[in-house]
Amino acid sequence: QEINQLTSAIGRMNLFLHGVQDFKIINDDTLKSPAFISNGELQKFDLVLANPPYSIKQWDREAFESDKYGRNFLGTPPQGRADYAFFQHILASMKPGTGRCAILFPHGILFRNEEKEMRKNLVESDLIDCVIGLGPNLFFNAPMEACIVICRTYKEPSKRGKILFINALKEVTRKNAQSYLEDKHIEHISSAY
Repeated sequence: QEINQLTSAIGRMNLFLHGVQDFKIINDDTLKSPAFISNGELQKFDLVLANPPYSIKQWDREAFESDKYGRNFLGTPPQGRADYAFFQHILASMKPGTGRCAILFPHGILFRNEEKEMRKNLVESDLIDCVIGLGPNLFFNAPMEACIVICRTYKEPSKRGKILFINALKEVTRKNAQSYLEDKHIEHISSAY
């Protein structure tokens, strides 16, 4: 689901060009009108890969406070940052037992004071498997550091109550004022995980 009409069209075209035929992309507001609903509840998925918009300020916080789908189970994010609203939507969309996700977020979700209570609730939920810290300037129009948060609805007993942190800030090649992850960086991060 993507609110920007052009981006959703590019997504459809991208999937089509790569030979993917079984897909559904909806052009609408995920927080206001989630499109993937089954029997009046959020549809559940085995895998969610997401790059939500960073720290949007224009969203309906008041409606999310009393969300009919229960997507505010960690708390209601501040008006100036909807990151944890998207985070909770994704977590609520994971299948119990098999659901997992990888989400690209701004690094700030790990330490911003106004989200402290939600972060505490998230850690206590034991859904986070791994946090991978990435270096700055890796993404178009986003010079800040980012992170990938990997969550699971089922963790092996040896991983319960634990979160793996991978510092990949230096796993980057800088060239012509742009930063890149090369195959060697991706393999190094993947093997650490």
